[in-house]
Amino acid sequence: MTMNRDTSIDRRTALKGLVTAAALGCCSAVAAGEQEGPLPPVRAITKGPKHHWFGYYDKREFDPTGRYVLGMEVDFQHRSPKPDDVIKIGMIDLKDGDRWIELGETRAWNWQQGCMLQWLPGSETEVLWNDRRGDQYVCHILDTKTRERRTIDSSIYALAPDATWAVTTDFRRIQDTRPGYGYPGIVDPARDIGAPDDAGVWRVDLRSGRTDFLFSIQQVATLPYLNGKPKSDAKHWFNHLLVAPDGSRFVFLHRWKSPSDTRHTTRMITADPDGSNLFVLNPDGMTSHFQWRDPRHLLAFAYHPSHGNAFYLFEDRTDRVDVVGPDVMTVDGHCSYLPGGRWVLNDTYPDKQRNQNPYLFDTRRKVRHPLGHFHSPKEYNGEWRCDTHPRYSPDALSVVIDSPHGEHGRQLYLIDVRGIVGDLKKTG
Repeated sequence: MTMNRDTSIDRRTALKGLVTAAALGCCSAVAAGEQEGPLPPVRAITKGPKHHWFGYYDKREFDPTGRYVLGMEVDFQHRSPKPDDVIKIGMIDLKDGDRWIELGETRAWNWQQGCMLQWLPGSETEVLWNDRRGDQYVCHILDTKTRERRTIDSSIYALAPDATWAVTTDFRRIQDTRPGYGYPGIVDPARDIGAPDDAGVWRVDLRSGRTDFLFSIQQVATLPYLNGKPKSDAKHWFNHLLVAPDGSRFVFLHRWKSPSDTRHTTRMITADPDGSNLFVLNPDGMTSHFQWRDPRHLLAFAYHPSHGNAFYLFEDRTDRVDVVGPDVMTVDGHCSYLPGGRWVLNDTYPDKQRNQNPYLFDTRRKVRHPLGHFHSPKEYNGEWRCDTHPRYSPDALSVVIDSPHGEHGRQLYLIDVRGIVGDLKKTG
């Protein structure tokens, strides 16, 4: 159950829920540096019996007006997607009773990142998502008002801020090396090759559909290593591409794993839009979730010799690194900056009570403001876990999360955070 104040239930029910929660011991203890006080209001914006979610925290879920929220709909849980599993694409109208509006469907999706569904930057009507046609992954671009749709013959991963180009990588290889982030349905032709020279990163022109191969996995695998080279039998892949806010650079993770390894190893690397000037920004073996703060700085949960595993602010193309919130943001989460750079929106994986805990961190006051403690049943684990992946609205006064805490499994929930961040135009 959730410990938030749900505006769809009456006071007596809410009080009963609080008592029950206390009896079950499902409230998380107040963390160091955490602001005590009432939790912000929350409401479900999707409903059962079907399940709804959005996926990753670094994609534009809201349209520029803040009225429409994108989501995906599925009728099963607790197993991997199969090649013939089709899910629905839609949007929720927050000004019309949270009405679900169907937009399309896809056969190229996963539980963690969905189908890369998102609004085109700057557009009030256009969205895009990946799909599969035969033995090829493609991307649909749809005008939600006119319903005109065009399809380009390439998947996309991350969009440039001017909405004219994107970068992508090989989802066949990701599916082979990291199920839960790739797409089932097409076998990786280089599955027996450790570092192929014909798979890597492509740049995609969103107008013409033209693709340009920027660099290969083999090329990146030969870049010098700080802590020794991977084993000769290691399999390499790329994951988590993201373009800088001004389009001047993009970042990706280079990962590898040998059959004898228990975990993969990671380097965070940045590059120019044409694939040149590759720079190993974090060479120390572990980078998890990250987000650009501005065109020169990246916030990432990573390992660094100075403080071990922590959140760090990396300055691109330099070795300058600063730890962020070491006493407050102590565990890995899905981080992003609200506009202005003062507030960090983040979450946690399930704690000992299996509560997931989204929060806002005030970088000026060094205080953490909890947004709720949402229970994740034990059935949600591994590839089909349901992380909250918090995403903020254009005015940053609302946050939407995915959560399975209710009776209808994974659904979308909107949290009103205006009581925490106030007027961002005045406070930054």
